[in-house]
Amino acid sequence: MRITARFKIARAELLNFNFDISAESITAIFGVSGCGKTSLLRAIAGLEKHAGSKLQVGNETWQDDNVFLAPHQRAIGYVFQESSLFEHLTVKENIEYGYKRTDEAARKFSLEKIISLLELQTLLNRKPTLLSGGERQRVAIARALAASPKLLLMDEPLSSLDQAKKDELLPYIENLNKEMNIPIIYVSHSNEEIARLADQLIFIEDAVVKASGPISELLTRSDLSLAHRRQAESLIFAEVETYDESFQLNYLSSDLGTFIVPGEKFHTGRKIRLRLAAQDISITLEAQKNTSILNIFPAIIDELHAEDKALLTVRLLINKFPVLAKITLKSADNLKLEKGKAVFAQIKSVAVLA
Repeated sequence: MRITARFKIARAELLNFNFDISAESITAIFGVSGCGKTSLLRAIAGLEKHAGSKLQVGNETWQDDNVFLAPHQRAIGYVFQESSLFEHLTVKENIEYGYKRTDEAARKFSLEKIISLLELQTLLNRKPTLLSGGERQRVAIARALAASPKLLLMDEPLSSLDQAKKDELLPYIENLNKEMNIPIIYVSHSNEEIARLADQLIFIEDAVVKASGPISELLTRSDLSLAHRRQAESLIFAEVETYDESFQLNYLSSDLGTFIVPGEKFHTGRKIRLRLAAQDISITLEAQKNTSILNIFPAIIDELHAEDKALLTVRLLINKFPVLAKITLKSADNLKLEKGKAVFAQIKSVAVLA
C-alpha cells in the first residue's frame, strides 16, 4: 500500500512524503512531544481537516481540494492514548461494537481470532472499570481490529502505562500486523518503542517531516538530528544461528557479521533486533586480543561530526553497513581519525529488542 501525503498543520506545512507500507510492517511517526505527530495521525484518520492538504492511500484519494472522506469512510482502525472504551458495555460488547457496524462482505477478521490473539478470553464478561490499564488497551486494540480496517492507526497507546504494563503489551503489538496481515502506523516519542517496533520511520521535527524511510537508515543519517542525540543508536537485524551451551552464548548472523550475545537460548532461525548504543562503541586501530569484549568488527571511518568541545559522533561502515559511535575529541585526536581510515569497532554491549 502506497501512502502519499501533504499536510498543512498549525501554520507549518509538513513536507510531501510518500512510502510503501506492507501488511507486515509497522511505520512509526516519531519526534519529540508537540512536534505534530498526533495532528498528522488525526489528519490521516480524517479527524482533523486542514485546507490545502492531500492524502492518497493506495488507489484511493481520501483528501484533496475537492474530496474529504469522513473517518468512517476511510477503512481505518484508531487506537487512542487512552482506551476510550464504552464503560457501560462488557469487553465482549465493546469488541462487537465495530464488528456489527461492518458490512458482512467487508469483514476480514473473525472475533474469535482477534480475541485469541490478544488473549482476552477470560475478560469477555468484565466491564472496563474492572480491567488494568494494559488490559483496557488490549480491548481497545481488539475493538479497532473488529471493524476490519485496511490500516491501523495507533496514537501513543502505551503512554499512560507504567513500564511493567508497557513490557506486557509490546509483544501483542509486535504480532498484530504479522498475524492479522494489516499495516500499522504507530505514533510515539519513545526511543525504546520505536526501536523495538518500527520497520519504517516518519521523522518529524519542528512541525516538518524531515525524512521517511527504513528505520535502520534514518537512525544513522548524519544530516538528521537523530544521529546527533546523546542517546544516538544503530539498529541491526539479525538471525539466530547457533548456541554455545557451555557458556550460554547465542551466535547471531547479521549484515555486520556474527554477533555473540549471552543469555538464554534463542530458537534457531529466530529474527532478532539488536540496538547498539553509540556511547557503547569504542574504536581501536588494531584488533584487540586480550579483551573481555566479544563483538569486535573491522570498520572504515565514514564521517566525523563534533557535537561540542568534548564529544564526537563517528559514522562507521562495518561491512558497508552504517553504525554510530560516540567518542571524545581527545580520543579521535590520539587515534588520528579521518574519513576512510581503517579501524576496529568494539561493541561493549548489545541490547536484544525482539
